[in-house]
Amino acid sequence: MVWGTSHQKGQTMRRSTGLLLVTVLGLGATACGSGEPATPATGGAEAVTITVACQPARTAPKERQAWDDDVAAFMKANPGVTVKSTDQQPCFDPKTFGPKLAGGQMETVFVVPVTNYDDVISQGQALDVTPHTNLIKNWNDLRPDARELVTRDGKVYGVPNVLYSVGLVYNRALFTQAGLDPNTPPKTWAEVREAAKKIAALGPDHVGFGEYSGGNTGGWHFTQAIYGRGGDVLTPDNTKAAFNSPEGRAVLQTLHDMRWADNSMGNKLLIGWESLMVAMGGGKVGMMLGAPDVVTDVVTKFRGKVSDYGITGFPEAKASLSGGEAYMINPKATPEQVKAGMAWIDFRFNTVGKGRFDFARGKAIGNPVGVPDNAVYGDSPTGQAIQADRVKNATLPVENYQSYVEAAASIPPKSEPVHAQEIYAILDVPMSAVLSRKDADIGQLLADAETKVNNLLAAKG
Repeated sequence: MVWGTSHQKGQTMRRSTGLLLVTVLGLGATACGSGEPATPATGGAEAVTITVACQPARTAPKERQAWDDDVAAFMKANPGVTVKSTDQQPCFDPKTFGPKLAGGQMETVFVVPVTNYDDVISQGQALDVTPHTNLIKNWNDLRPDARELVTRDGKVYGVPNVLYSVGLVYNRALFTQAGLDPNTPPKTWAEVREAAKKIAALGPDHVGFGEYSGGNTGGWHFTQAIYGRGGDVLTPDNTKAAFNSPEGRAVLQTLHDMRWADNSMGNKLLIGWESLMVAMGGGKVGMMLGAPDVVTDVVTKFRGKVSDYGITGFPEAKASLSGGEAYMINPKATPEQVKAGMAWIDFRFNTVGKGRFDFARGKAIGNPVGVPDNAVYGDSPTGQAIQADRVKNATLPVENYQSYVEAAASIPPKSEPVHAQEIYAILDVPMSAVLSRKDADIGQLLADAETKVNNLLAAKG
């Protein structure tokens, strides 16, 4: 999700990360299981060593081997360059990021979720790579809005790696069992409510619509929902809260009514990211908000049946929360390390048919292929080539995601608010309240949260 990271979604989610979205942990090269590099190729080039983040963990041996194969191929193609990988997962922890960088332990190439771009860039913790963007051969095909997110005052501080928008993930099997057409999923909140009631009526433990209430994920999903209704979390100048609004009240009122009038949300409060994912993978939850990587995670991590899940556009969306991540370069890197690091980012993360876009290899090693979980190249020639290769090698039912693809193309993306994690923690409170108390006072909950966020923003300056 946060968040992300599908990253790493709410609490700096994972995602993927991607999503994660959603959620990622910063790796110190000396502190987190550094991978031994393959034997570097020899040649006349000046020797340079770089450290790179996000090697898959040993618990994912096939993915780790694919990464190591890419490292070996990269070093063979770049004589004199040695690549050392760090494998702590997830890849970014805002609490340890600064100290690791200051202590000289941060990798040459590291990942940052979109929620932390401002902090990392403003504090001088990422290198200005403007002179080196030409080393990313498809740079101009990256979505302009994704590039803008890593740009400050005309200077570029990273290479966008993941970009996603939120949709409605749903269980097609439960739709069929409830007499609903899985090929025509809900497009309005009224239709969501009706579908949720029918799914909840299937029997004990069935939940029509699942939602988070804590662990920063509640506030994260509140943000998704208010964006979809055309509202804002903050004023345009980021100095005041803006969610105590008709759109914000509509978000909470809808959830309150689904929980207490419709009885379609179950009676268990779901706190962290994993709680709802476990429930979704168990096959008893009909719908939830999420990015496409939710489908991948439900199938690969939470044992969901692949053919059961689909994703469609966000109901009545006027905008959709967009999350993602970027790779950045350590500001202490030497000029030679910068060039090698950018070349690695290009090779592993930005080459059609190679590295993370080697869908044929993914299929061969048993990875799920087919979910449109990364729109960082949009509808550019590179994006079209990536999608065509994804479909060609798909192991998942791509037709189950087509309505999301069509909707996402026309829904404006909207980035997360500044100080997102702290704001999400505050917004957890009203989300939890409407799902746990029938007599929750929505107006008072929003007013209290508004005061807290305004105080937070004032303290941040």
